[in-house]
Amino acid sequence: MDVVRGGKVSELLRDIPIPPMFHARQVFPGECIPPEKIKETVYRELSKKELVGRIKPGMRIAITAGSRGIRNVDRITRAIVDFVKDQGARPFIVPAMGSHGGATAEGQLEILEGYHITEETMGCPILSSMEVVELGISERNRPVYMDKNAYEADGIIISCRLKPHNAFRGPYESGPCKMMTVGLGKQKGASLVHTDGMGVIAENIPTMAKVVLEKANVLFAIPCIENAYDETWKIEGIPSEKILKREPELLKLAFQNMPKLLIESCDVLIVDEIGKNYSGTGVDPNITGTFSTEYAKGGVEVQRTCFLNLSEESHGNALGTGLASAITKKIFDAMDIEKMYPNCITSTVINSARIPCVLATDKEAIQLCIRTCNGIDQSNPRVVRIPNSLHIGQIMLSESYYEDVKAGKYPGLEALDEPSELEFDEDGNVAAML
Repeated sequence: MDVVRGGKVSELLRDIPIPPMFHARQVFPGECIPPEKIKETVYRELSKKELVGRIKPGMRIAITAGSRGIRNVDRITRAIVDFVKDQGARPFIVPAMGSHGGATAEGQLEILEGYHITEETMGCPILSSMEVVELGISERNRPVYMDKNAYEADGIIISCRLKPHNAFRGPYESGPCKMMTVGLGKQKGASLVHTDGMGVIAENIPTMAKVVLEKANVLFAIPCIENAYDETWKIEGIPSEKILKREPELLKLAFQNMPKLLIESCDVLIVDEIGKNYSGTGVDPNITGTFSTEYAKGGVEVQRTCFLNLSEESHGNALGTGLASAITKKIFDAMDIEKMYPNCITSTVINSARIPCVLATDKEAIQLCIRTCNGIDQSNPRVVRIPNSLHIGQIMLSESYYEDVKAGKYPGLEALDEPSELEFDEDGNVAAML
């Protein structure tokens, strides 16, 4: 695509003012598990009476590792590996990420390496393959598949993050059951979970998880929940026979601990960086309000959204761009269609892979969003800027919010400085990331 700076688009946007902005802090409950306490916490959970004895000397144990950017995921995974070794068993790691990584074994290893999960750092083998075995048929008459390496192990440990999903609602969203059916199902299994659409996936996941729990050697799950600052808040070991009961209870806790934009509504939302390490759709719509389906809602109420950069950790997977009003040429040029489209083909959700307006610079992307808003005061628009959808403890707000923030209208939100002009470099990009 030929996106030219200085052409007619630039001319039409040149005089659109970007309002002065100020830094603000959002204050949420900050209880967390310090990184240095991760191993101790994992060991304590896996040493609970109801889990003791499940790992026996000599057993080959598969440990799942997913594709999301989970805080302390390398520490958590290594702690599980070490615990398994301490029981005299032989651990190995299995990438459990459905069709991510371009639906290839090599691509999934690349994702794990980006999270510092390698054979060297973990001290055990990583067996990456897209080969699956069929376990059986679910109550909804859907075949259920599992990674062959995991299935052939003497035991499987489901390690994952538990949180609200970005495209549907139900008692089981992102957590152990989804990891067992979508993650360990690889591309073939993930495709069947999604085949009926997002309106039915909330039924497919638990019914297919029942088959996994009946037919495979799942020993237990050890999900983590994060606080609003993307810090590890809770880690819990759950015996396999209690996963279906306990997961919905933990999901309610995850909802309670989610961050949000305290201003609740804006005209334009600027996201400095998107990527699969932040959310399956580049940004978490539970924060940004940019949902790819009609089966979930929430987040900030916003009219226009622009994305400025794609994270290196995303390896060219710019899924989520279709949920923006505008993106930059930087993101467009970094896209790897072979990494993006396998996700869409598997999930049957294509909205997040569409191409929105592509602008030459950060400045023009922001200006286009302001210019195309309807029914607002364009001389004083309500603009919010966040670094990404995982880290929103410190954000920027336009001066239209300043007096209300200073007056305490938004509990938990405090101004850190006074409004000033947003700075751009000579290339028209934001001079400093948040």
